[in-house]
Amino acid sequence: VDMETSAPSKKPWWTVPENFHAPMVLYLEEGQEELIFGQSDTYLRCIEVHSYTLIQLESWFTATGQTRVTVVGPYSARQWLLHMMSHVISQDSYRHAQGLKMLEHVRSQPLSEHDLETPMSMESNTGD
Repeated sequence: VDMETSAPSKKPWWTVPENFHAPMVLYLEEGQEELIFGQSDTYLRCIEVHSYTLIQLESWFTATGQTRVTVVGPYSARQWLLHMMSHVISQDSYRHAQGLKMLEHVRSQPLSEHDLETPMSMESNTGD
């Protein structure tokens, strides 16, 4: 199954209006943004392509230099990214390590249907 379309006969994800309803919005500290998207957002486009989403990063002028992250795309992809980012920025070392694993996964290859069905799948995947 081609992940750019939800089924062989369906339209590309970006032509489905529901994928733009209720965008996911979260805020990251400057260092967290750099950790996830790379210096100068080097990995932004790669993460978008591999997760079938569009991600907008907006700097917010706050004391801590936050970035507003807005994600549109298929619901399962938005959930996967939220799960990954919340783990990456977690203070818990186990969750943080799992988040980094997920981050490396989405940077290196497109998310599979299996990945999108269960964001937790990376946690049980110890066959690396």
